Amino acid sequence: MQRQPFKNLGFWLIAFIGVLIDYLSKRWVLAHFSLGQTQPIIPNVFHFTYVTNTGAAFSLFEGSDWLKWLSLAVSLGLMAVALSGPHLSLWEQLGYGCILSGAVGNGIDRFLWGEVVDFLHLPIIPFINFPIFNLADVAINIGIICLLILAWRQPEPEP
Repeated sequence: MQRQPFKNLGFWLIAFIGVLIDYLSKRWVLAHFSLGQTQPIIPNVFHFTYVTNTGAAFSLFEGSDWLKWLSLAVSLGLMAVALSGPHLSLWEQLGYGCILSGAVGNGIDRFLWGEVVDFLHLPIIPFINFPIFNLADVAINIGIICLLILAWRQPEPEP
């Protein structure tokens, strides 16, 4: 049996690429936008709007310093599972890798600046003030969806 040089490699690659893309996108926003500035990409549908958030999703727990520690704990827990736990399935690697990338991406912001950079704005539905978010938030949601799909999948019949 051939030994895999690095257990759960997909998990680590997804997490690394997700953190990198999130970090670069936020640095781009910081370099090209002033706080509160908006740039319609598709008018009234999709805008880049630079805001900051000291809370979690939907600005929950705004101003809570403990969120950075929660982000760190989630990140360390996921890394421990990937390193010392079992080999994860493809869906698990994708789901947990995305969640790790989002937790690390927003955690970097919280530890360095005390707030998270958000810039993706969907004003498509005028009567709903949908929160502005970032790619780390997208990654976390993709990860949750992957794990839900895995949980709802019918188990394959045993031979």
